[in-house]
Amino acid sequence: MLKVAIIGAKGRMGQALLSCAARMSGVIQVAAAVDIGDDLRAGIEAAGVVIDFSHHEATPQVAAWCAEMRRPLVIGTTGHSAAEQLQISQCKSAIPIVWSANFSTGVNTLFWLARRAVEILGPDFDIEIVEMHHRLKKDAPSGTAMKLAEILAAARGLRTADDLRHGREGLVGERPRNEIGIHAVRGGDVVGDHTVIFAAFGERIELTHKASSRETFAQGALRAAQWVVDKKPGIYDMQDVLGLK
Repeated sequence: MLKVAIIGAKGRMGQALLSCAARMSGVIQVAAAVDIGDDLRAGIEAAGVVIDFSHHEATPQVAAWCAEMRRPLVIGTTGHSAAEQLQISQCKSAIPIVWSANFSTGVNTLFWLARRAVEILGPDFDIEIVEMHHRLKKDAPSGTAMKLAEILAAARGLRTADDLRHGREGLVGERPRNEIGIHAVRGGDVVGDHTVIFAAFGERIELTHKASSRETFAQGALRAAQWVVDKKPGIYDMQDVLGLK
């Protein structure tokens, strides 16, 4: 039986993970449910695999202790700064890490379809990304939207940081050919909607994924935890877990 530690257990995703894990008794056992005020190190030590859905500032320490104790790590937390990303990445030589902006099977299919669409449609189609989440979400754009932007930019041969346009206001002029627009919408209790728009003269294609339950992401994270156990040290993502690469 796989013993997991859930970091960020009292959050919305943490609660979804606990609920899903309870239905997988006999396959997965929650060895530690850790949140603010709990003994993080002891929780990691008690588990065979660690799943982090806490806070971006906490992840580097989680990763460091996982590396020290040789515990595989699944990271679903988003919003990390460049410095935090570097700290986490330095642990890849010691342990296998599944680090994904979204653990949904459907969203990862969207990633694959978006990449293929760019390859098929070519440069004549303008690309826009629109994402919507609940009013309590702290980071914007979402990690999933940024991952989509990275995939689309790479497929077009663009630099993500240079060619992204976060919303538009005022007299901005004509849309540059190589621009990728990205727009964050917040409201209500929306779990997560993501749409990629490919627009050309005379036609438009839209690829959309809508999540109605966080259990979709929780199930994917638990699947990743089962997959990563026997992998070599390195950084993987959900595309690796699903065999989409």
